[in-house]
Amino acid sequence: MGRLEGRVAVITGAGSGIGRATSQLFAKEGAKVLCFDRAAEAVEETADLICKAGGTAIAMAGDAGEETDVKAAIDRAVSELGGLDVVYANAGISGGGTPMAELDAKFWQEVLRINLIGPFLAIKHASPIMAAKGKGSIICTASVAGIRSGAGGIPYSASKAGVINLVQTTANTLYGSGVRVNAICPGLIETGMTRPIYQMARSKGTDDKIGQLNPLKRGGEPIEIAGAALFLASDDSSYVNGQAIVVDGGLSSSHPVGSRRA
Repeated sequence: MGRLEGRVAVITGAGSGIGRATSQLFAKEGAKVLCFDRAAEAVEETADLICKAGGTAIAMAGDAGEETDVKAAIDRAVSELGGLDVVYANAGISGGGTPMAELDAKFWQEVLRINLIGPFLAIKHASPIMAAKGKGSIICTASVAGIRSGAGGIPYSASKAGVINLVQTTANTLYGSGVRVNAICPGLIETGMTRPIYQMARSKGTDDKIGQLNPLKRGGEPIEIAGAALFLASDDSSYVNGQAIVVDGGLSSSHPVGSRRA
């Protein structure tokens, strides 16, 4: 029997990268999965891959930062898959490397809308359903960039710091409900978001230097984050709540950065 046998999970950002890897792993472990992403074709592909492998999944296109879409995804999981046990609010955007002087409020608002308000909406609409049966696991993707400087742009880093605080405060707001809220803080993982970094390194023939700042001297793979999500979704983490679990090859043990002096 799989570690998530008989459970229903909603995963946002499921069209690629960490979301796709997690959707496939959850299904392999027995969960019925609602795969959610604004990239309609990509999320359909994720669900098809799961079904072809013998799992159960449905795809839904929508915006993880739009309240009506998030509520509709959760409602659909309950009505079509039979309940709600796990939500992984994984969808996010990087915001790129725009210099501080060129950032404006509209840019900030969009990064915060997807990366921080999105997880809040998932918690808001999932937690009452889970609390009604006395248990459930909500997982949010944060980042090592949310821990301290040196791992991302300003809006992105601030949004991920907000996610870490969000899981801490909501875990306590849900006191006594049996609903657990935790975050995963990935380091450098090869996904669509980080593709430019990998492509640039490979074009220069320096891909062997990717991840050189962490003690494992390599970048991570989406499945390595999916494994952490599986732990948090399963009963193996039944006493883990309000935490931000770092999966970064040891990068945040020092957060080394190169010199910024001219």
